[in-house]
Formats: sequence, structure tokens, C-alpha cells
Amino acid sequence: MNHTAEVFQPLQDDDPRTVAGYRLAARLGAGGMGRVYLSHTRGGRPVAIKVVRSELADDQTFRRRFSREIKAARKVKGAYTAELIDADPDATPPWLATLYVPGPSLSDAVARSGPLPVPAVLWLMAGVAEALQAIHDAGIVHRDLKPANVLLADDGPRVIDFGISLAADSTAHTATGTTIGTAQYMAPEQASAGAITAATDVFSLGQTAAFAALGRPLYGDGPAATVLYRIVHSEPDLSGLPERLRDLFARCLAADPGERATPAEIVEWCRRELGRDAGEVTGPAVWREIAGPPVTVPPPVAATGAATAATPPAVPGPIAAHTAPWTAPQGTAPMPWRGAPAPWPGAVGPGGPFVPRPPAGPEERKRRRRRTALISAAAVVACGLVILAGSMLLDAAGRGLDRARDAAASAAASESAAAPESASGTPRPAAEGSPAGGEAGSGPEAGDDSSAGRPGAGADGSAAGTTPRAHAYGALLVNSDNSLSLTDGTMREDRKGDIRFDCANASCALESDTSVFTILFGDPGADYEECRRMTADQDAHRLPLAAASAGTEICVRRDNGDIVLFVVQVKSTALPEAAFVTMDTTVWPGVKN
Repeated sequence: MNHTAEVFQPLQDDDPRTVAGYRLAARLGAGGMGRVYLSHTRGGRPVAIKVVRSELADDQTFRRRFSREIKAARKVKGAYTAELIDADPDATPPWLATLYVPGPSLSDAVARSGPLPVPAVLWLMAGVAEALQAIHDAGIVHRDLKPANVLLADDGPRVIDFGISLAADSTAHTATGTTIGTAQYMAPEQASAGAITAATDVFSLGQTAAFAALGRPLYGDGPAATVLYRIVHSEPDLSGLPERLRDLFARCLAADPGERATPAEIVEWCRRELGRDAGEVTGPAVWREIAGPPVTVPPPVAATGAATAATPPAVPGPIAAHTAPWTAPQGTAPMPWRGAPAPWPGAVGPGGPFVPRPPAGPEERKRRRRRTALISAAAVVACGLVILAGSMLLDAAGRGLDRARDAAASAAASESAAAPESASGTPRPAAEGSPAGGEAGSGPEAGDDSSAGRPGAGADGSAAGTTPRAHAYGALLVNSDNSLSLTDGTMREDRKGDIRFDCANASCALESDTSVFTILFGDPGADYEECRRMTADQDAHRLPLAAASAGTEICVRRDNGDIVLFVVQVKSTALPEAAFVTMDTTVWPGVKN
């Protein structure tokens, strides 16, 4: 097995060759926040460069929070963390650099060698708990502690990705693109959208260490909705863990955050247990055994095509590579990729040798970033205003037409009620569906002014003047593995329910064979009557969710006459393979004539 080749992947055509003067040597991986590359400092020390995804980079709320979290992360100096050494939250795109840890992730090590022995689990928990102490002291809650974010260096574990978790979780992308946290390692309060505290990370530490001891997630695999349900509603099964570890795991995995052990208590407990293993192999020897052979880190990337006295002059025009060695100072804008048609230092043109401008100073870089940000913000605002204005005009036109129809129907009903009795002296019969004799308060749902007194049958076949009794099912989660049953408000573990969720061609949508959808724009607070009207003429069985965010209201009409209101709570579509949406769900059963 070529472990080095597995860790360091060659750069692809769409990868940059430099980021702010850091020459990239290889790709290390990619995730929900962006791509990670190997580079080196000027002194040759390897670093990991994380470049933020473009959709997050376009969110100004993310940039502000990212900037604050970077300042906090700079204070984290724990022995078991990958130190942040450089960053630019105002760059396009934003990026950060941490010291590179030459070792596999815990998830990779367990996949390759199986569960860790008890001493190694104790060393792991002690090191990660100490890392959490340093992270929490800086005012950061990790929120995504998991085996993939724990690296096994030759002298102990290292916790990574603690500088941007809170930044991402505080943006609109929590609802419209990115959700921080991995289902198998979430705490109950995290899975149910409760308050997030330092104790949340302790629960994730317990799950991460249990994975190391068992070789599998403590709460099992399967659809995210199923795993989250187990975490929230069931006690952890600790029977498969070594007996000497169960008490500590029980403290870490307590359902009540206030009853969980603190990181300091975990460190003390683990050190006490390790003291009993004086005769066993512990410390660095444990890590050498489970981490596998050492990784050979690629050397720094040097400038290509160094010019010498014997080097022939370059031909005027576009230049395909560097013609002289040059290292951009850290903090400057990214250098052009290879093949860029701009002259490089040492190139010769019609006017003689090209002399590069000195690198822009900090003030000039700030001015350029401000100009770029202002232009981008103006473009985004202009596009948003155009879209919003169009949506408001269409919505206003539709609502105005509905009000006109209702007014005409009410006027007709008034004229009918005011007409004299027939020649036989028998009063005219009441309109079909209206309360007999016109007694106040008679009929279903008396007092509900959303529909009472409206004559005629609804487009969905519901009787006039009636509002079916609503059934509220709370937040239901739907993803690519399950579906929703609107009859009983349950989440099915197959795709045979009424509502499905699908991400095809990077476009996520709700789908149904038996229902039609429409998304509402404007003030919140849609009710039965509004959803009934807005879906009356709809025939779309697929609703793209690109425009949906937290609080978005979606009306649904089923073939059996049911009217449904979805209110989006969380939408995560950044990674299609793990995408989902949770929605508060209200169902009004169909009422037939």
C-alpha cells in the first residue's frame, strides 16, 4: 500500500497553483467547507491550506463571522491542536493555514487496523480533552468533533477544523447550504436544534472515542434522520465497550449537558487509568503501531524555469511558465496560474527586461479588497432587488385576483339572502354548505374567520365555509433515503411515502406523485385558506429548493383533497450525498361535498 500516494493527491486542472503566495504541492482533501492543500512556509515547514467554498465566500455574514473566529482561533495554542498560523478572511476566496500534521485521521487508522486497544483509547481521550480545553478557553465550540477531525501524530492526537465551525454554523448557509455537524457524532441538543455549549463537544468526544474502541459508530449507521432519532430518544448501548471505560463514557454521553464530565475531569480520569498500565506499551509506541508507516511529505514547490546566464531570451508575447525564481510574500493576492498570459519577472519584451512591481502593501491590499467587496455587494443587492420585485408583483397580482373573486362571491351571496320569499311563501333554501337557518356558531370550526361565511365549494373539493381541523406533526426530516407520509405525519425508511427529497444534477427539490407544490413569498403566517387558494391551479409535482431558506413556507395539495403547509427549519444541500431538509408540518384533511 502506498500510503503517501493516498494522502497526497496531485493537483487537478481546477485547483489553483498558489494561494496568497503559498505554492501548493498537493491536494489533501475536500469537504463541506472547502478544499485543503499541502504547502510550505518560507522556512520549509509543511502547512495545510484550507480554501473556503465559493458559495460561503459570497456570504458577507459568513465573512464577518469567519474573521471573528480566526481571531479567536489564533489564541488556541494547545499541544493537541493544529495551530493556526496564517489566514485572510477578506481574500477571494477566504483561506486559512494551519500546521500540517503528518499522520492519518482516526477514521482512516481504524478502517485500516481495526479498533484501538484500551491504552490507546485512553491516550486519545486525554489528548482530545486537553485540546477541547484550549479551544473552549478561546471562546470556541467545535461543533463537528468526529474521527475525521482527529489526526494521529507520532506523539499523540491533534484536533483540527476548530476555527471555522462556529463561523459556518452562524450564517444563512446553516439553512440554505451548509449544516455543521455529522449525524453519527452529534449531541442530542445539537440534533434537536437546542442550545450549543462546550458540553456538546464532550458528547461528541464520547462518540469519537467509542468509535475508536468499537471500530464503528456508537449509534450505528443508516439514514441521518434515523441516527439522529436514536441519539435524541435512546440511551447509548455501552455493553460492547471494555468494562473499565464504561463509567467514563456514561459521563460523557449523559443526555443532560449539565451532567456530562468536563474536559479537565476527562484528562484526570484518563491519566489515573493510564497510571495502572505501567507495564503496558503506551505513549508514542501506541501511535506508531496504529498510525502505520511514516508519511513522506512532498518537498516545497520551487519556481519553474529558473533563468541563468545561459538561458536564451524569452520570446516576446505570452509566457507559459516562470522564467525566473520568485517567491511571493505571504499575504499578497494569489499568483497567476501556469499558462497565464501575463509577463513574469525575468521575461523579455519589446521594451527590454520586465521589472515586476513591488508587492502591494497592507493598505493597498485593504483598498483593493474594499473595492471588490463593494462592487460584489452592489451586484448582489441589485440582483436581489430585481428578483424580489418580480416575486412581489406576481404575488400581489395573484392575491388581488383572489380577493376580487372572494368579494364578488360575497356580494352574490348577500343579494341572494336579501331576496324576498318565493310566491308560495316558503323561505328560499340556504346555500349548499352554509349553516342551516344561518345560526351563528353552527357548523365545523365555528369562529374560525379564515374561511367561515365563504360560499361555494373550494377548488380542492372542500365544503364552503369549513376549515378542517389541523394536524400538526412538528419538524419532519426528509433526505435521499427516506420519505414523508402525510397521512400520519411520519418519516418512512423507504421512498414510498407522499413526499420525497432528491438532489439531481446539483439541484435539490421536493417531489411527489400524489401532490402539487407552490412556494410562498411575502409575509409569513399562511393558513388553510391561503394554501388552498395558492395550490388551486398548481400542477407542479417537483419543487426546486434553491430559493428556500429557514422560515420559507411551502403549500401542498394532495390528490385526496388534503392541504399541507411546510415551514422550512433547516436546509442542508451543500453536499448532495448528505443533503436533507427539515420542515414543520401541518396537515388539513380534505373535506368533500
